[in-house]
Amino acid sequence: MLTIPLCSSAALQCGGFYLKADSSGLTHINGQTPETQKITFLKAKDDYQNVMIQWMVPSKSVGRWLGMDYVRRNGKPILNVEVVRMNMDEPRQFWTYDCQKVK
Repeated sequence: MLTIPLCSSAALQCGGFYLKADSSGLTHINGQTPETQKITFLKAKDDYQNVMIQWMVPSKSVGRWLGMDYVRRNGKPILNVEVVRMNMDEPRQFWTYDCQKVK
């Protein structure tokens, strides 16, 4: 499995979320392994400057699953996070964070 180069240091801080790639190819979020991980290249295959990575992670603090979309366009990363609703009548809880390299 390939390692996902989120950035040159392989670690990012996006709001309250710390993303770190490991040698297995998975990205850990706040030290937790995501249940799922899907990679979509937005322009060309293996172009990690233009990529979307989607994760599903259970959250103890919220008590629900979090759907996360890491989007990197032209080298600028953001993280979109949404609490997975139990039914469509619940209000959406959605946040967007800019990501910074962690040295």
